[in-house]
Amino acid sequence: MIRHQPFGSGHPYSQDTEQRSPALPRAGESLRIGARTSSGIVSVELEITQFGEDDAVLSTLTVPVSEVARSSRGQVADGGHLASAQARQARRAGGWETHVDVDSRATSLSYRLVATTADSGMQRTREFTAEVARWVAADDARVAVGGGGAPVIAGSVEILVSPNRAHRVRLSLPLGDSEHVAGFGERFDALDHRGASLDSVVFEQYKSQGAHRRTYMPMPFAHVVGGSGWGFHVDTSRRVWFDVGQSSRDRLTIEAEVDAALDAATVLDVHTFSGTPREVLDAFLVRAGRPEELPDWVFRLWASGNEWNTQAEVEHQVGLHLAHDIPVGSVVVEAWSDESTFTAFRDAQYTPRADGGPLRLDDFTFPEDGAWPDPKGMVDSLHARDVRLHLWQIPLIKMRPHPEGQTRADAEAAIREGRLIRERAADGSLRPYRNRGWWFPLSLMPDLTDADAAAWWTDKRRYLVEEVGIDGFKTDGGEHAWGSDLVYLDGRGGAERNNTFPVAYAKAYGDLLRSAGKAPVTFSRAGFTGSQAHGAYWAGDENSTWEAFRWSMLAGLSASACGIVYWGWDIAGFSGPPPDAELYVRAFAASAFVPIMQYHSEFNHHRTPLRDRTPWNLAELTGDDSVIAEIRGIVHLRERLVPYLADQARITIADSRPLMRPLYFDHPDDPAVWDVIEWTLGDDILVAPVLRPGESWPVYLPAGEWRDAWTGEPVAGRQTIDTLTPRDRVPVYVREAAWERLAPVFEADA
Repeated sequence: MIRHQPFGSGHPYSQDTEQRSPALPRAGESLRIGARTSSGIVSVELEITQFGEDDAVLSTLTVPVSEVARSSRGQVADGGHLASAQARQARRAGGWETHVDVDSRATSLSYRLVATTADSGMQRTREFTAEVARWVAADDARVAVGGGGAPVIAGSVEILVSPNRAHRVRLSLPLGDSEHVAGFGERFDALDHRGASLDSVVFEQYKSQGAHRRTYMPMPFAHVVGGSGWGFHVDTSRRVWFDVGQSSRDRLTIEAEVDAALDAATVLDVHTFSGTPREVLDAFLVRAGRPEELPDWVFRLWASGNEWNTQAEVEHQVGLHLAHDIPVGSVVVEAWSDESTFTAFRDAQYTPRADGGPLRLDDFTFPEDGAWPDPKGMVDSLHARDVRLHLWQIPLIKMRPHPEGQTRADAEAAIREGRLIRERAADGSLRPYRNRGWWFPLSLMPDLTDADAAAWWTDKRRYLVEEVGIDGFKTDGGEHAWGSDLVYLDGRGGAERNNTFPVAYAKAYGDLLRSAGKAPVTFSRAGFTGSQAHGAYWAGDENSTWEAFRWSMLAGLSASACGIVYWGWDIAGFSGPPPDAELYVRAFAASAFVPIMQYHSEFNHHRTPLRDRTPWNLAELTGDDSVIAEIRGIVHLRERLVPYLADQARITIADSRPLMRPLYFDHPDDPAVWDVIEWTLGDDILVAPVLRPGESWPVYLPAGEWRDAWTGEPVAGRQTIDTLTPRDRVPVYVREAAWERLAPVFEADA
């Protein structure tokens, strides 16, 4: 067997062994062509012909192809679910590749790969053809720039064209010497991206997002701060690349995928906004969609652990919170379902619906000795304790192992009724898309961007809301749509639609909750422009390290700067060895001043010692019993903060002043704010998390009159203070004008 896929899997950051790269060949540049083979292949050759104008043959070559190691699609995992998924996906196969120079005169090419077997047999791929593209200068008017921000630099517009279409456009905007560039969605590596390059594509980077500069929630939107004040949004859901003064300090270069006719008057819209960061964000949210206010209880502590996989364990952990006087407002249960339908509780007995329709609570019997003997009773008991319950979801139909029962019926109905995202085969036909990622490989994917398909999917979960009484969903894993060859139910392709999938995913579940009379509380990690209007978010999977703590705080600040109001992270990380006592408590102390305060832990097969991130387990693991009392004090402080957070969230939604507000929003002309990781929580509380071990931590106070929240001491702004802060307190300062009102929040812990 010899296999070649011109576009590969669609992985945005890694070329597959068997693909062509670049997928759209460029005149005058090198082209990589790869293949994957089964055992027994001893050599591979490439037969390629290049054509010029009027299909004139420029060259015909036979090129030897070299054997190379087969790629793993760029994923480096150090444990956890993706590592095991990647291991399951590995195949015994050889990899081959060669590089050819594309003639500068070429307009198209054709090729095939030929393999020789050990017994001198021959195997061939089909013939592949491709147009050849080239960059050409274009009139600046081909890019429509509206608004009051910076104009396009004259003569900077270029378009990548093939004989029949425009595929990319490139333009530059001016950057002043004192200007900083922030935003671009949720970003883990920096607050100011000047001097760097990045892109906007939704991607599941399992841990170390800050090191890889990849994100679950990108947006082609940014603030330009420190000069006249402006910002921009590239009005596309396709992939965009940004060179933020890296190649040339005085310009920001934007390169965007497009699909336009050669004679199209406009190939890309870029909206610029002038004014303060608040005014820029406000103008952007007019286009992206404004956040919706969620109930006050979302600001209380969220608790979760992947080994809380029985009713008894959930009730036990909630009981321990109460016994230790650590109030909890929400519990998230990930390991609740049969891990097949994601609609039925594990061990529940029922007769599958052959038509793939929704089930109701009366259709289920819950064995007394099962994992979940009385789900509704559990929810009612939690509600009586003022605790909400959220259930985990994944937007896939698992096809490995071969589905049986309700999952099989659901898959057959989804195919029969046309509910799925599809992919275009080599012969042009459409077939159901099979997940190309490492997590739940080969699963089917419902098209939640389609209203009917979304309603079909969420109706299967309706009984959980209306009858069991759950309060929300953890809408995990919105990053599984890979490849430009995907076709959505409205006919649009993956290049245009993939980034929008997680937005539609959260919206679909929010619509379900709203239709059942509940607040639309979803908890997602993936998103894009438009996610602002749909629920709450967390920063995704991370290890328990100081470095990940720092990355996560940057992620929260950048997400907030783009209009995400309800944001949190897995306190002190959820994966790998548990944190030490100082990292754990300091991360908890900082999270008391983050919009969503929640802890979580990865599944560890119930091995001992347990890796739960509960205070009592961390106290046992570290031998430090003071952890429990310290967390108790932090969570009680958070409870007292809830009214302030709710009031400030309403202000945020009304006038676009972020709840977790980067200092440059209120102090755009102060260069010192770019050197620290700090924020104001609403209008009146300044937070400076301690991001390394030790009590000593420098805090920069911007202009204004402040009070030390813990001592009440007045402090003037525009200075750096060296603080000594015990691990259960984060350096916090309150505006003088709000001190009388907010002092009781802090005095209870003084």
